[in-house]
Amino acid sequence: MEKKDLDAIVAAERLCYDFPWSADQFLRELDNPLAAVDLLFIGRQLAGYLCSWLICGELHIHNVATLPQFRRLKVAARLMRHAMARCPAEDLERVFLEVRISNAGAIALYKSLGFSEVGIRKDYYPGGEDAILMELNIDRSKQGFLYIKGESYDA
Repeated sequence: MEKKDLDAIVAAERLCYDFPWSADQFLRELDNPLAAVDLLFIGRQLAGYLCSWLICGELHIHNVATLPQFRRLKVAARLMRHAMARCPAEDLERVFLEVRISNAGAIALYKSLGFSEVGIRKDYYPGGEDAILMELNIDRSKQGFLYIKGESYDA
């Protein structure tokens, strides 16, 4: 993400969420050395984005969104795989995220990528909805490769 992408991301965020992040929240991500905001374009149009932090071997996924017209095209899965593969292989040990307990589609996606449910965060979201805490442990069974649920990436 670059500052020039901000308007498109904020507009997309408003389409995707009842409680969207503000422009200031996205700008803070740009200024945070631990943070990354990955964008996926189809043609010239923003299809989705993913906000994450890499801290002490853990990738924390904070926000994943796919614009409505690009849903069912594996945008979120591609963003998740990209975010994990972009991390230095020797640094990444596990990935964490929270997901709304009512978001069956996202839960199914995360499980298909190898995530497991490890806890519940009560009243986590605005409006009081609980979140499921999910974790993916990274398989380092072969030197030089990062394995993510049936796919490998050169480290």
